[in-house]
Amino acid sequence: MTQTTLLQYEAPWPVYAIDWCKSPAPGQQIRPRSAFRLGIASFTEDFRNRIAVVGLQDDRVLVEDDYGDYPDFVTLIEVNHGYPATALQWQPGSASSFAWSQKVPTTELLATTGDSLRVFEYTNDAPLASSSFVGRQPSSGGHRLSLKASLSGQSKVQGQSGGAPLTNFSWNEKIPSLVVTSSIDTTCTVWNLDTSTAVTQLIAHDREVYDVAWLPNSTDIFVSVGADGSLRAFDLRSLEHSTILYETPPPKNQPPTGRPPSSPLLRIAFNPSDPNYMSTFHQDGSDMQILDMRSPGAPVMELRAHRAPINAAGWSSTERGLVATAADDCQLLLWDISPHAPAPAASPRNASSRLNSPRPTDGKRRVLTDPIMAYSAPSEITNLAWSPQIPPMTMNTGHSTPAGEWIAVVMGKSIKALKV
Repeated sequence: MTQTTLLQYEAPWPVYAIDWCKSPAPGQQIRPRSAFRLGIASFTEDFRNRIAVVGLQDDRVLVEDDYGDYPDFVTLIEVNHGYPATALQWQPGSASSFAWSQKVPTTELLATTGDSLRVFEYTNDAPLASSSFVGRQPSSGGHRLSLKASLSGQSKVQGQSGGAPLTNFSWNEKIPSLVVTSSIDTTCTVWNLDTSTAVTQLIAHDREVYDVAWLPNSTDIFVSVGADGSLRAFDLRSLEHSTILYETPPPKNQPPTGRPPSSPLLRIAFNPSDPNYMSTFHQDGSDMQILDMRSPGAPVMELRAHRAPINAAGWSSTERGLVATAADDCQLLLWDISPHAPAPAASPRNASSRLNSPRPTDGKRRVLTDPIMAYSAPSEITNLAWSPQIPPMTMNTGHSTPAGEWIAVVMGKSIKALKV
C-alpha cells in the first residue's frame, strides 16, 4: 500500500496566513485525522476577508489513491474576518494542560492579527461517522468558530489614535494566556488573554516592527525584528533597555533619503530544539541568516540557494536543526544545520543567562548551499507551516501510517501539504 506524501486543498480565495493545529482536537483522539487540521486566512484588499478551519475529508486519503476524485481537505468552518489577517496561530500544544479561567476544556483557541488581536473559540461536536465528510463539509456540521475577544489599545506613539495595525504575534507556550504582538507603530504589546488587557507596551524599534517571538521556555524574554534592520531582545523584568542582537549592514548604493538607510528584517523564528539559534531574513533577500544568541552581532550561518526573495521560514519542532525556507523562486527548501551547530548543552541553560553566555565556536560564518530536500511548486510560495510530530495511525481498513511531520505551503488559492 503506497503512503500518501502529498495532500492538496483549493481555497475559494487567495490564502496568506496559515498554521497547522498543534494537537488533536479535544475528545477526538479516537479520530486521528483531527491532527490534520489547518487554520487559514484569506488575503484580499477589502473588508470581506475570511478565516477557515480545514481538515481531512477521510483518513483513507493518507493511504489510498482512489480518493483522487475528492479533495483531500475540506472546509470544516469558515467565518468573516474583515481586514486580512497578517498572522494566524492555533493555541500552543501545551495549552491543554492549563486551566485558563476563560477557556472551556472541550474548545480550542485560534488567534489572528490584523487591525486588532482577535481570539476565536473553535468547537467541534461533529459526530464520529466518517460519511459526513464526503464532499464539502457544511459549516453547520458541528463545527463552530466564534469570536471570543478583539484586543486593540491606545498607542504610546504620539499622533496615533487607537491601535495601529498589527503585523504578527507570538503565543507563549509556558503561560498560554500571554501573547506578544508587533505593530507598524514601532511598538510591541504583551497581552493577557484571561483578562483581555495589555500587560505592557513598549516602543521596540525606530520604525515598523514586522515580527516578534518569545524565547522558548521563557515567560520574560522575547525578540523582534523590523524595518530599521535590527533584531532586538527584551526582558519584561528590565524594560529600561533592550539588547541589540544583530543589525543589518546598510544596503549599498541606496539613494539618500530623510531616513537612515536600512535593510528591513521581515521574520524571526527560534529553533525549538535548541533556542540558542534563530533564523531571520531580509526584505527582498534570497539568503537566510542563522544567529546564535550567545554570540550576537553577526550570523553564524547563512543558507544560500534560493534564486528569488524568501517569503517564509520555519523550524521543525522535533528534528534538531531542520529548517524550511520558501521563496518567490517556487522552491521549498529543507535544510539541516545540526552538523554545523554545536550540540545544546547537557545541563538546561537558564533563559535569563542566554543574552550574555559565551558561544563555543570558532567564530567563522558558515555558508550552506546544499539543502537536504527541495520541492518545486507550480508558483511562488508565500507562506509555510510545519505540523507537529503526528503519531502513527491505524485505520478501520487495517492500513496504517507511520509517524512523521508535514509542511503545508501556500501558493495563491492552493495549499499543498508535503510529508517530510
